[in-house]
Amino acid sequence: MFSKSKINEPGNKSSDDQSSTSGSAPATSTPTPSDYRASAPKPKPPASTLSADLNITGNIKTSGDIQVEGTVEGDIRAHLLTVGESATIKGEVTADDVVVNGRIIGRVRGLKVRLTSTARVEGDIIHKTIAIESGAHFEGSVQRQDDPLNPGARNAKPGQGNPAAATPQATATAKS
Repeated sequence: MFSKSKINEPGNKSSDDQSSTSGSAPATSTPTPSDYRASAPKPKPPASTLSADLNITGNIKTSGDIQVEGTVEGDIRAHLLTVGESATIKGEVTADDVVVNGRIIGRVRGLKVRLTSTARVEGDIIHKTIAIESGAHFEGSVQRQDDPLNPGARNAKPGQGNPAAATPQATATAKS
């Protein structure tokens, strides 16, 4: 029913082969859009983990997720940042989602910021939404912004929003 075509074999250019393929498309034709098939979407890669014995001096920037268990002296920019219980970050943290279980010394910027009961934060938090669990320690100011990831962004009308943003230094300590 099907036979192997000899048209692509080197040195074989007989007239029988050329006449039998005269009605078909040439072998070197460009692929048509129908030749391309949609592939399954790539799964999201797992979070990059910085282990507890790792000390980093310098800035970190990624569009992915990071889980910090060690020490970082520098700024971090990520999509999702999870600060482990044994972790310490000295620098500015900017992420869409920030989950703090450990210690941050510096400013935190995030669309969603969550301080768990083991969190220790010394610095200002600029957020769109925030959750602070009982037992978390926080020293600094809290300011709500519609676009906290943009350092130049300010709310359209100052004085509205979070009352804690009006105070230059607020101290909040939640204990269980």
